[in-house]
Amino acid sequence: MKWYQLQLLFILVAGTTVKAQDADVQQYDLSLTLNDTTNRIAGTTGITVRYLKDVASFRLDLTGPSVNDTGMIVTAVQQNGVAVPFTQDSAGINLSVNAREGAVRTYIISYAGIPPDGLIISTNRFGNRTFFTDNWPNRAHNWFPCIDHPGDKAAVSFAIIAPDHYQVVANGLKTEETSLPGRLKRTRYREKVPLPSKVIAIGVADFAIDHPADVSGIPVYTYVFPENKDRGFRDFAKAADILRFFIKKIGPYPYEKLANIQSKTIFGGMENAGAIFYAERSVGSRTIEELMAHEIAHQWFGDAVTETDWQHLWLSEGFATYMAWVYLESRYGSDTLKKGMAADRQEIIAFGKKRNTPVVDTTVNDHYMQLLNVNSYQKGSWVLHMLRRRLSDVIFWKGIRQYFATYNGKNANTDNFREVMEQVSGQDLKGFFKQWLQTAGIPVLDIRVEPMTGKEDQQVTVEQQQEPLFDFLLEYNTRDNKKVYGIDVKGKTATFGLHNGAILNADPDVNILAEIRLIQ
Repeated sequence: MKWYQLQLLFILVAGTTVKAQDADVQQYDLSLTLNDTTNRIAGTTGITVRYLKDVASFRLDLTGPSVNDTGMIVTAVQQNGVAVPFTQDSAGINLSVNAREGAVRTYIISYAGIPPDGLIISTNRFGNRTFFTDNWPNRAHNWFPCIDHPGDKAAVSFAIIAPDHYQVVANGLKTEETSLPGRLKRTRYREKVPLPSKVIAIGVADFAIDHPADVSGIPVYTYVFPENKDRGFRDFAKAADILRFFIKKIGPYPYEKLANIQSKTIFGGMENAGAIFYAERSVGSRTIEELMAHEIAHQWFGDAVTETDWQHLWLSEGFATYMAWVYLESRYGSDTLKKGMAADRQEIIAFGKKRNTPVVDTTVNDHYMQLLNVNSYQKGSWVLHMLRRRLSDVIFWKGIRQYFATYNGKNANTDNFREVMEQVSGQDLKGFFKQWLQTAGIPVLDIRVEPMTGKEDQQVTVEQQQEPLFDFLLEYNTRDNKKVYGIDVKGKTATFGLHNGAILNADPDVNILAEIRLIQ
């Protein structure tokens, strides 16, 4: 997900069912009816649940009716045609289930209402009516009952009834498109791979559709508004090369299709599994290639391998940010990566002066939009960049591929990632992860170059100005000697010598996340 459209916008996201340790949703079967007259939707959701312990009741997240006439009203819950007792409040529904550990049950929940969020029913930039889901971080429960938490993943099917002038796109493969009386159409999709609620998606609009390529047997599609057809088809044609690159770099693509879709998402891009939504004005922009690389990288990191909780968001956004830079490095050369990392470093320095928090910020337990910040994106990316330099390219990418293979279709946290990288590299990385991810701030270095008393050489003193102190390797060369040297900085100060007259160049290859100040 790209968040630059939001900047200072923090949508107040209500707390939802946390982790739901008593049950695991196996399958959502979503049926929705949409219309052109009102924003009211009618739906049934089939939910197949496996119980992890004996329970008397089971709670699902669902926004209830409010004073502004939005929200969902549940009219019935059934199991095998028999009514299930339930209660509904403003944030969810409680089912009376009396289930034993290991039991698997399917409930059919009927409901209707106007979605207050999560399913955006509006008009696009050309004045045409559209319907687009926009679930991150936990806004899916505004339009269907679910466990709205990244730690619960389920397969999903869709049956969307809408006026027949619309095209429908969703996760998975299309399995049916049937004309119905009253100029309606039913479109079915099925996604077999378990998904977190944040990336379950439908898009309903008047689309121009292209199928420019297949990559390793994966069909690649483009869905854009007809008015943007020429630019959109041209821009999104880059997706095939990006997909090909990440398959080679990371591992098999986890879904059955890749669709790039012009939409009404509030984000720059939203990484819905196999059905990526892009802000409608991104088509034709000069940053579309980087944005596409970011969102396509999310298919592996964020979608297939999903953070266990929002506090580990860097495993999604930091990964996607760095993978986009790696793709651009492969396409345009190493200088592109250096310039990008240098620019991101400046953003991290500026952000840290305003908000000094660690990347893994355990103080955020609601209002998760505030996690869409430089720490999760640019600093998370920088951690991967430094880890790559520390371990070597070969070991780093071996570890990344192993991490994906181990947690594909599952959830992972920061310790899980660290353990994989330790196993592959044979190194103890606890200190590295603690200082860069669980500690606020970055090194602030004052570097002084002074003549040595009685000698022709110069002494360089590197002094850390921040607390706590960091351990790191600082690379350097000189203007007349491009060979790169390194010094381990493990305390308040470190020193090394330079030949008289040599002009110091600290961190010439942009490999350390630090604020470097050369003191003359």
